[in-house]
Amino acid sequence: MYPFTDEAKRAAVTPTELRVEEILSLLHTPSKADIKLITRGYEFAKGKHNGQVRYSGAPYFHHPFETAKYLAGIQMPASMIVVGLLHDVVEDAGVAPEEIRAHFGDDIAMLVESVTKLGTVRYRGMKRHVESLRKLFAATARDIRVMVVKLMDRLHNARTLHFVPEHKRERIALETLEIYAPIADRLGMGLVKRELEDGVFPHAYPAEYKKVSKIFNDAGGGDLKRLARIHRHMREKIAAHGLTQFHTACRVKGLYSLFRKLERKNWDITQIFDIWALRIIVPTAADCYAVLGVVHGIWPPLPGRTKDYLAFPKPNGYRSIHTTVLTGDGGVIELQIRTEAMHREAQLGIASHFAYKGQRGSVRGAHRHALSWIRQFIPARLWVEGMGNALSGSTPHHATESGAPEWIRYMVDAHEGDVNPHTFLNDIKADFFNHRIFVFTPRGDVIDLPIDSSPIDFAYAIHSDIGNHIAGAKVNGKMATLNTRLKNGDIVEIMTSDKAHPSGKWLRMAKTTLAKRHIRNYLQKSMSHAAPLSAARKKL
Repeated sequence: MYPFTDEAKRAAVTPTELRVEEILSLLHTPSKADIKLITRGYEFAKGKHNGQVRYSGAPYFHHPFETAKYLAGIQMPASMIVVGLLHDVVEDAGVAPEEIRAHFGDDIAMLVESVTKLGTVRYRGMKRHVESLRKLFAATARDIRVMVVKLMDRLHNARTLHFVPEHKRERIALETLEIYAPIADRLGMGLVKRELEDGVFPHAYPAEYKKVSKIFNDAGGGDLKRLARIHRHMREKIAAHGLTQFHTACRVKGLYSLFRKLERKNWDITQIFDIWALRIIVPTAADCYAVLGVVHGIWPPLPGRTKDYLAFPKPNGYRSIHTTVLTGDGGVIELQIRTEAMHREAQLGIASHFAYKGQRGSVRGAHRHALSWIRQFIPARLWVEGMGNALSGSTPHHATESGAPEWIRYMVDAHEGDVNPHTFLNDIKADFFNHRIFVFTPRGDVIDLPIDSSPIDFAYAIHSDIGNHIAGAKVNGKMATLNTRLKNGDIVEIMTSDKAHPSGKWLRMAKTTLAKRHIRNYLQKSMSHAAPLSAARKKL
């Protein structure tokens, strides 16, 4: 059973007899050692949670059991599945971390403790909210496995949110939409992002949920018979052209994603072309382009609606070809063409890399790529000293007393004296929770920026030295002012000069935290250098 099927959703809220065989049956080729470890974790957690119940009245063990099933369903290693089983025993069953370490070793104990710490923070009050975000980013950067487990934990909570007392539902729903779903998106875990969003949407924005549901149904989004007809017709046409090595799947757009897109399109449903999508999955990248030629020969594409994320992957690693075509019956549909590996990564992102044992380099590379966005929230000095070592596995030069890299202490501390919580939160929302755009360097590299970013943000995203010496910018080959709002797909070229340097005006034009931090640092250094000179002149 795949962890995001309708059957899985029903199981999430309708507990049956909880048997370890249900978890083991989801794994493709578990070793004897894996089976033994998971069974020990199952028995340990079940015993510790004995007698506890959830809001639904189900045994409390149902929650960690389902979390472990989700992890098994996406083929996570046995150690992570055990962490899913144990992730609540410290906080809710009073088990000491030392006991977990004695039974399961240092690695599992460390992961359980990290997930537990994320579960103890609550996003209430400005200072606590900021502190919670710092802890979340810190835990994610130190070990990506912690966040994968936490997302599966949150997914089960989202599916059972209607059992939670009403006064808690909205808070949990908003946390999920504003924090966990964007993180899932940044880690490339598209399926998890969608399930989190749609699971809590009715509880976070009930009026908007009803409004979007009506628009969706009025637009024929629920006409699955018509979708099946188009699907069948497309398969027949592709096969008739001699392409037989492919399989397909349908996708109906999530309601929360539709809600956000409707907001951007002034609630005009006729401007949204991806309510339905057909996915065509082929063996190789060359086959993707062959299928693209075939489908464009069958159905006319809408101008400007073909996007090649194979040649230019999204910064979170997403690869696919998207094209929107006329179906011949007055409708339009989006086609997504990709290989099996691309499809797996599009669904599960960085988590897909953990499913293949022995590919340490692949996991490390994916880890580094997927976490590059965290850099903008961490001072450059601390990033170099801490983050590089955290990714390489070596010991950091500068560490806290607990052994954690110094940059983690920076993230966790409230910094009451030098960082205004309101400023920090606004920067985080602008950079992280906002809608993103993808713009290109002249060489074709993709730069991921918040919507409404300027060439200044683009320059600093490439390198601080380029940002500090911007003399001008070209957007799509034409000269543009530094306050130009960049759009999806723009090609941006930055011209530099040793005589150019940041000014106070740049702060008003910059959108990202990274750009603003570098501009402020430059201005502060300039002022500190100017002060001694001014004092010397006064003496003269």
